[in-house]
Amino acid sequence: MARDTDMVINRMDAPLPAERPVEMVERKGLGHPDTVCDALAETLSLALSRAYLERFGVILHHNVDKALLWGGVTQPAFGGGCVIEPMEIFLAGRVTRRAEGVDIPVDEIARAACEHWLREHFHALDPGRHVKIHCLLRPGSSELVELFLRQRQNAAPLANDTSCGVGFAPLDELETMVLESEHLLNAPETKAQAPELGEDVKLMGVRRGDSLSLTVACAFIDRYVRDMDDYRAKKAGVAERLRGLAARLSRKPVVIEVNTADNEAGENIYLTVTGTSGEAGDDGEVGRGNRVNGLITPYRPMTVEAAAGKNPVSHVGKLYQIGANRLARRLVADLAEVQAAECYLVSRIGSPVDTPQITQIRVRTREDVPLSSVRDRIEEIARAELGCLGSLWRELVEHGAPVY
Repeated sequence: MARDTDMVINRMDAPLPAERPVEMVERKGLGHPDTVCDALAETLSLALSRAYLERFGVILHHNVDKALLWGGVTQPAFGGGCVIEPMEIFLAGRVTRRAEGVDIPVDEIARAACEHWLREHFHALDPGRHVKIHCLLRPGSSELVELFLRQRQNAAPLANDTSCGVGFAPLDELETMVLESEHLLNAPETKAQAPELGEDVKLMGVRRGDSLSLTVACAFIDRYVRDMDDYRAKKAGVAERLRGLAARLSRKPVVIEVNTADNEAGENIYLTVTGTSGEAGDDGEVGRGNRVNGLITPYRPMTVEAAAGKNPVSHVGKLYQIGANRLARRLVADLAEVQAAECYLVSRIGSPVDTPQITQIRVRTREDVPLSSVRDRIEEIARAELGCLGSLWRELVEHGAPVY
């Protein structure tokens, strides 16, 4: 249990986003180029962590949180087009390539892990033909490597950066709708029923007063679309699926619009060969998309820190974002008196990861509940959650955790 952090517990007095006149929420779906970069960076970090553990019994220094997707060139067509130039993915960062006199096949691990992820998550993209992977992974600085190794002498790993993490709970109605809508369109059962839907699904939810709208950009896969009439029908099917979900999540009126940039008269529509705009229309980069909770929420506390690809042992840029969100969710789940919570953590490089420089918790208590009546329980839960940060890496390496 963390005991030495400076902890500040305040009341949340500002209106929650759902109480304001206007709210906006965004999600870049699984196949969006930015999300692909996040996913591949995180996949690489986990693959390296597991390889280091298997070979040496310890996770060695690495941070592979820099990745770039350079879009390719394609020629989509009804019934099936072609890829002219593949997408190129550049994996950059710092790794341990040699330890105890043993060379570690970092590049082979990286390519295998990333190709496996692409194969598992795209149903119309062939990693061997449609993607070219470049490994630009170099050793880390001697100072950070030494700091990483020094963790073995401490009960908890030492933070390798001075950074902050934030989290909040619960998700409100619009946030839930945006997140669940993307999950629905990219669910395996949906793809089985509608293989024309690509993985690149981006949603923007807007609420004005009691009226909601969802603007959806959904890549369609050309081989599963016969002609323009078929495209119109299948695009209407996307809206119909989402209307059914929206009706289950909200009683408010919801307007759903799909692929609003289409020029159907000129047959200029969102048609792809592989299911992602990264094949020709867009590029991607780690950290430009969703936060750890899977959303982009300008009306909520956020940081610009990229969590994906950072090592799971000592990089607080990852640990504190995951930890802050977990703490906020637990406060809401465990304390009936707490309606909403926000958590802010900041580290100091070289200090134990379970001892933030400062922890701030802001809560909205339910009507007529004074903060003083739950302060001690909030602090008890917070210190217990912070105390888990030093061992969180075990869970991340074994099971992974969504960070995009």
